[in-house]
Amino acid sequence: MKRYCEKFILNDLKKKMVFIGGPRQVGKTTLSKNLCKNQENNAAICAYFNWDVDEDRRAMLQKKWLPGTPLVIFDELHKYLRWKQWIKGVYDSRTTKQQYLVTGSARLDTYKRGGDSLLGRYHYWRLHPLTIDEIPEDLSPKEALRRLLTIGGFPEPFLENNEQEARRWRRERFDRVLKEDVRDLDHIRNIQLLSVFVDALRSRVGSLLVLSNLARDLEISPNTAKMWLELIAKMYLGFTVYPLSNKVPRAILKPPKIYFFDNADVLNDDGIKLENLVATTLLKRLHFIEDYYGYRCSLNYIRDKDGREVDFTVTINNALEYLIEVKLSDDAISSHLKYYAGKLKPKQTVQIVGDLGRSYSKDGILVVDPISFFTKISLAPWK
Repeated sequence: MKRYCEKFILNDLKKKMVFIGGPRQVGKTTLSKNLCKNQENNAAICAYFNWDVDEDRRAMLQKKWLPGTPLVIFDELHKYLRWKQWIKGVYDSRTTKQQYLVTGSARLDTYKRGGDSLLGRYHYWRLHPLTIDEIPEDLSPKEALRRLLTIGGFPEPFLENNEQEARRWRRERFDRVLKEDVRDLDHIRNIQLLSVFVDALRSRVGSLLVLSNLARDLEISPNTAKMWLELIAKMYLGFTVYPLSNKVPRAILKPPKIYFFDNADVLNDDGIKLENLVATTLLKRLHFIEDYYGYRCSLNYIRDKDGREVDFTVTINNALEYLIEVKLSDDAISSHLKYYAGKLKPKQTVQIVGDLGRSYSKDGILVVDPISFFTKISLAPWK
């Protein structure tokens, strides 16, 4: 299946290099190979090199591709220690309109955040797992939602639709991220304790994450807990959502909440899994808007010192677009959501209810099921 960002990446390749980052096994290699085919006759139009393949690695470093090849793809290039300087030399010395696509995971994003000698030479895209608004055409939205909540949105297990195999796939992916990717990115002595730390986070999804308490429970320093939380975000295992404070009177300033890119990583109940799915879907949309349209976006939550809380706020270019509350089955409008809708006056206030018989709107607040919201009412920016 085609991914949501393919046509936009093809357009960007006409102007600059394109870097694609994202979680391990999210489909970066498959996407690269899809881009490698002519859209009209399905013929190969590129030279493809995978750093993990010995023959490809040697050929790549020796620059063994034809100057007339329209597109050259370097898969997993971030594993080469000097990849940034190398690709800069390749790009600056090209003599044709040859296009270059580079894929990687955390290290690409790490370089992007720091000083970057490649500035102005590339566009950066973040690839996300499948969501309700990006599913195969032959699959019903209801079945897709079921799979997303139980199996997760990573393409291989989602398409295979086998919960046992999905558990095996998830364990193997998890081990490779912690034992291989973390080793490549950072020097962590106690990988086993880091795994325990991640498991502790998996049971705290959607809750306020007080790192000092978690550090005490695991007998590590608060600084280590903070460093590991940042590392988990760099590895695209999970992401943090911080409180909105600049527009909220008596708002708490911290702590963050944690969510996971793989919805099946969540160890909590069905309500929290639905909340995690909403978080990943919102983040996917905001990353698309940032990567393609260039706007600054932010996903936050609200909690004030009086205990009033709303699950998510969506801000685009400093404008508050959405207030969103997530419920598994309660279709009565949240009093906290109603309170902050009046205070902050966002463009739209929504309560997403997983098990909802009929959508309705009252006092300017839309109560809707997740399928309707993400596929009909709130169109994806790539559609």
